Amino acid sequence: MTTALITHADCLDHISPSGHPECVERLSVILAALSEPIFDALLRVDAGLATTEQLKLVHTQDHIEHVLSQVPMDGNTMLDGDTYLSSGSQNAALRAVGGVCKAIDMVMAGDIENAFCASRPPGHHAESEQAMGFCLFNSVAVGALYARTKYFCHRVAIVDFDVHHGNGSQTVVENNRGLFYASTHQSPLYPGTGKVHDHGKGMIVNIPLAAGSGSNAFRKAVDNRLVPELKKFNPDLILISAGFDAHEMDPLADLNLNTDDYYYVTEQIKKVAKDCAKGRLVSSLEGGYNLAIIGECAKAHVFALMND
Repeated sequence: MTTALITHADCLDHISPSGHPECVERLSVILAALSEPIFDALLRVDAGLATTEQLKLVHTQDHIEHVLSQVPMDGNTMLDGDTYLSSGSQNAALRAVGGVCKAIDMVMAGDIENAFCASRPPGHHAESEQAMGFCLFNSVAVGALYARTKYFCHRVAIVDFDVHHGNGSQTVVENNRGLFYASTHQSPLYPGTGKVHDHGKGMIVNIPLAAGSGSNAFRKAVDNRLVPELKKFNPDLILISAGFDAHEMDPLADLNLNTDDYYYVTEQIKKVAKDCAKGRLVSSLEGGYNLAIIGECAKAHVFALMND
């Protein structure tokens, strides 16, 4: 079966203020890396624009209208100290959510086995009524509820290996039965959420790791906690929040993973998808801020998605 790369040029038009880590080059480096001949077998698909109805699966009408009304004609508008808008942010954000929904459509139709959505802005910090942490709309959380609403998926899992805890995604799972959220993240670190004993209507598996934990601790967490709990949940569909900022060279954190760890964790999640969900797996880009290594991390992740 095929792996799709879902993206859109509009995602390059979300232009950051000077010096901001969530910059256009993050995506351009990844797309250049995935243009190498080894990735010729990828099915390349344009992301569509998310509809208001899709956004409202997670976000309030007031939040949607507020974000879109703040988009400037030129320059940047700051929604908070970290989260910005530029003139191209509306279409970029709608493509990021729309890409995940498109990937779910294709996976559920059996057109592809899995997909990587290479898009920005990221999403996992966005709450129903608040943009934060570089995130405007929560693409993966919308995708989880979209799969339940349109395809009657009874058990949708979100696995988040970004170095920062996905507070927005967890909130959605806390309020919806039949969802699963697992996160490996550095703690303490922004946003300060993701405690071991968090719980809600859905299943929550937080695996906080101390700064400097490194590859061995991460893989043990994957093998001993993440994978067993994911198997126990027995998902119909798995969504990944794929952040590459836990890498040892990333400037925003200190978890100290290496590039091969992204192949490893993706391979383990993919095995569960094959066993439980007919291989159905959709990944979406979250963080990762070292331009020298983010392309290599994305290559490892996508190669694992492609590899049988």
